[in-house]
Amino acid sequence: MKTIITILLALSALALPARESRDSLSVDGPYVLYTDGGVRVITVDPEGSIKDELLPEAPLTLKVTDHRGRYPFEVCIRPFSRQEWLVETQPKRVFVMSDPHGRLDCVVSLLQGNDVIDSDLRWSYGQDHLVVIGDIFDRGDDAVQIYWLFYKLQQEAQEAGGCVTMLLGNHEPMEFSGDMRYAKPKYKILARELGVEYRDLFGPSSELGRWIASWNTICQIGRDLYVHAGLGGDFYRWNLPVSTVNAQMSKAIFMRNKERKALSDTLNFLYGSHGPIWYRGLVVKEEKFRPIQRDTLDLILDRCGADRIIVGHTMLKDVSTFFDGKVIDVNVDNRINRRKHRGRAILIEEGSYYVVGDRGKKRVAVKTF
Repeated sequence: MKTIITILLALSALALPARESRDSLSVDGPYVLYTDGGVRVITVDPEGSIKDELLPEAPLTLKVTDHRGRYPFEVCIRPFSRQEWLVETQPKRVFVMSDPHGRLDCVVSLLQGNDVIDSDLRWSYGQDHLVVIGDIFDRGDDAVQIYWLFYKLQQEAQEAGGCVTMLLGNHEPMEFSGDMRYAKPKYKILARELGVEYRDLFGPSSELGRWIASWNTICQIGRDLYVHAGLGGDFYRWNLPVSTVNAQMSKAIFMRNKERKALSDTLNFLYGSHGPIWYRGLVVKEEKFRPIQRDTLDLILDRCGADRIIVGHTMLKDVSTFFDGKVIDVNVDNRINRRKHRGRAILIEEGSYYVVGDRGKKRVAVKTF
């Protein structure tokens, strides 16, 4: 009898985390997947219940809100295509942020505080540009909702004559490859409850998956290059055209990482630790990161016809410049910097590069006149 009780207690202990995990589901989605039988729309409501519908066609609008229900908005499914990677004429204003990592509250606070969006989460930046340097997945509870917000803003900006540029980070390909080390439990639980891998919800038959696959990895606006992590000596030696980098990265984005690297030497480099979505050597000096030399940086800039490279990926205490302003890193701890009123993005305006926080301009980072 004692043995039976011991076994039952052990089984109860094993079951408890599963029950707790199931309870940790929060508002999520919608996930929109195209199937032979119609359009599958998956959401999680405020009570943690999963709604899985098969519709004859995509709904005209999708209702979205964060996991606490504070930021509701609607999205229309729309056609999209890969943006041109080169914008030769410098816009009047370019607002640059990176690495939102699932924190919709931080995204909304930053964009509203700088008049990029209004109180209804609509585009209010006119003909100006917003650049997001990758990494929306992981660490926070609202990754899917952030994707939908930028999906919506991209359309609204285009209609206003402005632009929202989205670039791939390293966490997009990680999740697409099935690497969920940094994902909140809710996403793993949802996949388990649906009987799929989480990556399947962002596959080539999904609306968000297709959209993310259309993003570039590198872009240039005026004399500024934008890339998630960095461009180093290996990038210079490979001498790949930017258009080739963008096409190759998208070509392999739905593959597992081992498959990508086995497909070609080019993809092995691009998705590797010294490729554009992982390379840290522009901003850190440890030898293992192959820190760039100034002359190599100048060669890269000269080849691309650029004056500086703007990156995210490597988290710093505040927005920081390197090599006399030729490199700017905009990745910070968004939660902490929001609370402490430190820098969280940059605004490029009339030849100056301003560090901005949730209340607008804070200081000049670089002047070009």
